[in-house]
Amino acid sequence: MKKLLLFFAVILTINCYSQISFEKGYYIDNSGQKTECYIKNNDWSSNPTDLKYKLSDNKEIKTIGIQSVKEFGIYNTIKYIRAIVQIDISSENLNELSSDKNPEFNMVQIFLKVLVEGKANLYEGGNFKKFFYNVNNTNIEQLIFKSYKNTDNQFRIQLWQNLKCQDITMDALSKLNYQKNSLIKLFGEYNKCSNADFIDYVTKQRSKRNVFNLNLRPRINNSSLTIESQTANYENTDFGKKMSFGLGIETEFILPFNKNKWAVIIEPTYQNFNVKMTNEYDVRIGGELIAEAKYSSIEIPMGIRHYFFLNKNSKIFINASYIYELTLKSRVEFSMKDRPGVFTRDFDTDGNFSFGIGYKLFDKYSIEARYNSSRNVLKEYPFWNSDYKTTSIILGYTLF
Repeated sequence: MKKLLLFFAVILTINCYSQISFEKGYYIDNSGQKTECYIKNNDWSSNPTDLKYKLSDNKEIKTIGIQSVKEFGIYNTIKYIRAIVQIDISSENLNELSSDKNPEFNMVQIFLKVLVEGKANLYEGGNFKKFFYNVNNTNIEQLIFKSYKNTDNQFRIQLWQNLKCQDITMDALSKLNYQKNSLIKLFGEYNKCSNADFIDYVTKQRSKRNVFNLNLRPRINNSSLTIESQTANYENTDFGKKMSFGLGIETEFILPFNKNKWAVIIEPTYQNFNVKMTNEYDVRIGGELIAEAKYSSIEIPMGIRHYFFLNKNSKIFINASYIYELTLKSRVEFSMKDRPGVFTRDFDTDGNFSFGIGYKLFDKYSIEARYNSSRNVLKEYPFWNSDYKTTSIILGYTLF
């Protein structure tokens, strides 16, 4: 337990120092003055109420709030503007849905995230990811999507009335979803149709980040296996520890929030454990007992990874996975020396968990230490117990 607490203390310390990523940006204050600075990029999943910035790389960190900032952005990546808007606060709880299609507005001051900027602008804001728009610098309004019991939503009518273009039809709007990607595509089509220059900030962000990695991951495994029978003590065998080689191919899906620090991982991996043991002479069975474990399988860990960025070229990561397994003709065999006959038990395994910590360099090379929790390889036999454990050193090379 002390080692586990120490491990998490180290990780939290690393986290405190590695999460601060300042990028070239700007903010505009209430007087309209633009200040060039370095802004801490939190890849905000909700609306910020302030921002942390430095005037240069080696200056102190300062904080400025929404009351003092009209606009801020990180160049070619993110832009926010301050706005006072009417936002619908109607309940989305299915048990509290209203029969009234009209929204319940509340006036708020928030930072709106700019999704598309052009003749027609699309914004995102609010705790429940509401969308807002304006055309030709008119007042910013919410696109109304309210869950209620009777009729259709209003945002399609708003768009039909305000985004007049020959390429945008009522039939197309009737199928439009109240979702970020769908709305971004529509506002892009309108700006193109209007021959207006525009910026799609979300597409620019996506083009700057990897969303999928394929990693080749050879490894050295140190595995142990013990087997016990509740009906025949002479069949109890400790196969000890054995070094072996394995190979995995990992697919890593980078999640689109918190600045690429979270990923989903799936890693089909081949592993094997083959050991032959000769137990000492036992008078009860009249000779030496030979036990042989033949165990090979395809493990499929599925889990979550979190990165802690140290600098532009290196990062530490931790991951946790649940392991599914496909055994490949695996069994334990017992036989007597100089006597015919073999007694076998086929392996059928439980799932188990794995935990790892590693280091990645240049987004290309990695090394990881991993621990796999105990696995029962004889779960189909009620009077048998088994314990299979593995620790691994894994090397990684990102193919793309």
